[in-house]
Amino acid sequence: MYKNVLQSIENIEIWPVISFVIFFIFFLCLLLWVFTTDRKLIDKLKQLPIEDRNDSTSANPNNSSL
Repeated sequence: MYKNVLQSIENIEIWPVISFVIFFIFFLCLLLWVFTTDRKLIDKLKQLPIEDRNDSTSANPNNSSL
């Protein structure tokens, strides 16, 4: 029954190709960004969670929830 529903849709065969192309373009853009990004930016982004945690504890030293 479900096969018949999908087969009745016109041009259904193009959608898997479109989804693959979108995924492939996204993947290539991500690889391009990874290899061209400045190393200093990566190090800064790497330290963000640690800095955020340190800033919140230094702002309120009497915080007992930690």
